[in-house]
Amino acid sequence: MPRRRHQGGAVTAAAPSRITVVGASAAGLSVAEGLRREGYPGRLTLIGEEAHLPYDRPPLSKQLLSGQWEADRLRLRDSAAIEALDLDLRLGTRAAALDTAAGEVALADGSRVGHDALVVATGARARRLPGTEGIGGVHVLRTLEDAFALREDVAAKPHLVVVGGGFVGAEAAAVARALGCEVTMVTDTAQPMGDALGDDLGAMLRAVHTEHGVRVETGVLVDRVLTADGRASGVRLVDGRTIAADAVLVGIGARPNVEWLAGSGVPVSGGVVCDATLHAGSGVWAAGDVASWPDPRTGELVRVEHRTNAAEQGLAVARNILAGPERAAPFETVPYVWTDQYDLKIQIYGRTRDADEVRIVEGGLAERRLIALYGRNGRVCAAVGVNMVRALRGYRPQVAEAAELKERSTP
Repeated sequence: MPRRRHQGGAVTAAAPSRITVVGASAAGLSVAEGLRREGYPGRLTLIGEEAHLPYDRPPLSKQLLSGQWEADRLRLRDSAAIEALDLDLRLGTRAAALDTAAGEVALADGSRVGHDALVVATGARARRLPGTEGIGGVHVLRTLEDAFALREDVAAKPHLVVVGGGFVGAEAAAVARALGCEVTMVTDTAQPMGDALGDDLGAMLRAVHTEHGVRVETGVLVDRVLTADGRASGVRLVDGRTIAADAVLVGIGARPNVEWLAGSGVPVSGGVVCDATLHAGSGVWAAGDVASWPDPRTGELVRVEHRTNAAEQGLAVARNILAGPERAAPFETVPYVWTDQYDLKIQIYGRTRDADEVRIVEGGLAERRLIALYGRNGRVCAAVGVNMVRALRGYRPQVAEAAELKERSTP
């Protein structure tokens, strides 16, 4: 098949003739679409452990859990759009091992897929509390099946204990409460979403949950899940207290799916370790939740588990594969994430963790409508907006440029 130019992109004679993408969620789909958009005509294989066509995960803890949406609405592309990509699509198939010398991925079904370039986009899986596998009424929330199982339990209006006060836990708590469940949220941070928002904005969020009837236990870990007749009956906290429950949602973060890369020579440390172009060596690239790459300003390795980052990295990897490692461009981004809880829309540009200063520059906590700038070493590292969607966009350049954090910064 001859090489061609397409929509402004160029495919050179040196481009790989076979590209395999392992991971069929947002990042993997973005790679495939980016390659075809740039005119790549070669064999393109997309491997996904789940049997579903690529779908969006953020609505799992919001619209799908609440029953407002059904699964079809979460699809990132319809069947016709996927068909148009001309993929060797392997869904419901897990990657088991990688042989970089042979340029082959071994699948759990015993088949092998060859490649000249490989993209690792296997994402992350929900962390579980030890010993909870197979216990009825204990949930995580990462896949469609997870969401439907939790939705079925929530429909009975149980007392739901949410372990973890991050994005997933806080969103699910809000949805469950709106559906009439008794809800208790347990988090080891000082405030819900305290890692992302800090204590002041976290305290505001805690007050909103409390006003809606959620019992919030902060600064304490869960020791274990209690059971009766093979089903969750509560949780025991490390301080000895117990909380009765009919169902438990564990939302304590995620682990990158990298175990299948053992022995491959691909560097792994809290994710697939890449250079600034998202190349991990040996013709292997990474994108999405699983990719760890050096921050262009600090050089420290970062890994971002956000939907928008996955799509952006997928497109960047597609361009860089076609350009080749020598001409590949460093990946730079301003991470963006949002959460909807009750009547609050909270948006974050940048990375708030490790900020040493927070300044509210518009609005205020009392009215629950504000913009806060987060600083590190006197420079803006993030901007957070609460119910100020349009105004927050004006602060994005300050985050991108790591502008000086002034007394009253305005865009």
